[in-house]
Amino acid sequence: MSTSSVSGNSLAIDGLVSGLKTSDLINSLMTIEQVPQTLLKNKLTDTNSFVSSLQTINSLVQTLATKAGDAAKATSLDVYAAKSSSTGVTVATDATASAGSVSFQVGSTAAAHVGVTAAMSTWASGAEPLTLVGADGKKTTVTPASGSLDDAVTAINKAGAGVTATKVAAGTDTDGTKLYRLQLSATKTGAAASFTLYRGSSDDVTAGTATNVFTQPGAAVVTQGKDASVTLWAGTAAAQTVTSATNTFDDLLPGLDVTVTQTTTDPVTVTVAQDTTKAQAVASGLVDALNAITSYYATNTAVTSTTSPTTGTTSTKAGVLTGDGTTRDAVQRLTTTMSTPVNGKSPSSIGIVIQKDGTFSFDAAVFQKALADDPQGTQAILSGVATNVGAAATAASDKYTGSITTSITGQQSVAKDLTTQIDNWSDRLTARRATLQAQYSALETSLSKLHSQSAWLSSQLASTSTS
Repeated sequence: MSTSSVSGNSLAIDGLVSGLKTSDLINSLMTIEQVPQTLLKNKLTDTNSFVSSLQTINSLVQTLATKAGDAAKATSLDVYAAKSSSTGVTVATDATASAGSVSFQVGSTAAAHVGVTAAMSTWASGAEPLTLVGADGKKTTVTPASGSLDDAVTAINKAGAGVTATKVAAGTDTDGTKLYRLQLSATKTGAAASFTLYRGSSDDVTAGTATNVFTQPGAAVVTQGKDASVTLWAGTAAAQTVTSATNTFDDLLPGLDVTVTQTTTDPVTVTVAQDTTKAQAVASGLVDALNAITSYYATNTAVTSTTSPTTGTTSTKAGVLTGDGTTRDAVQRLTTTMSTPVNGKSPSSIGIVIQKDGTFSFDAAVFQKALADDPQGTQAILSGVATNVGAAATAASDKYTGSITTSITGQQSVAKDLTTQIDNWSDRLTARRATLQAQYSALETSLSKLHSQSAWLSSQLASTSTS
């Protein structure tokens, strides 16, 4: 007698009377029934692969559109770099920088105000107010929870007065009691962040009866808060000193930030000039972005051949984008616009050269010569090429109306419909398996009855024969 088996996530009982391998029969029949669903699954896999490739090339085209938008600007080649004649002065430019040069001497660097108290074991005999007075005269009064140094530190740090307090070990008293100092530091550099600490309330400070903590015996102002300063045109009648609360002078020249780290006696010269390397990167970046598209498209439209090591037969497989008119038209339009003359001048005159295979190369030497000989003309050609390429790229990749974007949306709808059909087939196949199992179960029941009737008739015939 055969045993029961499980297949296709459904319970099937092999023939108890017939001896048939019911499970195998049902599985074989279901294999045939599943052919339409298998075809749908294969089509869904192909569709998803197609969508993925469309999304990849669309992303590459969007990148090209972005680069083209930047390169199309009338000032896209107006990129500047700065340099300093001193290691103690560093410079940085932003998009608003322009050519220029200036010399100066560094008179001072910025410092944060720092003061320390005299050595003590406690701040006070009990809770007493203390007042911080800023360089602008603003008073901030706090009262520690007790006379302990820790509570004084906590009160100062919570005051929000731009001052940080720290308890520092300062040895021991003659009787062995541990002593500490409070170090107070401004959170910002510059003269405006300087402060004074008083024992007493704001009214006491105003009345002149409060005690200046930093003038007590053993206390000191360790560092006076000060601004950084540079003197332009030092030694001339036009000498002018510029200060900064930090060591960085913003826009000392338009778009130029200067950071000083040490004073100087000799003049420091900072120069801002066009960065031809960055300018070249604007043009070459446009070429690289387009080549990334054509390379991906070529790879995904190529036909590959594979030979079986066992049978020796050769099979071919076309790339996932083969035959797709949307991407083909987009790539053709992009390569055409990249090579289209601007005002009668070929892009090759600024180093953008189309190759026989439809890709582009960038000739840096040609670009640099063109930029040196005719900066405005070079800018005009690059801006024109970038404008044309940008328009074509946007037409293909716009997130709402782009041709490739629209194709992606359409294929995603196809994939969604295929998924629904596959799910419907799963329900249909489950019902079909249940039907087959019921039919074979009924067959076994009928055969069992016939077997019982046959046995009864045989016993009756045998009894009659004996009689």
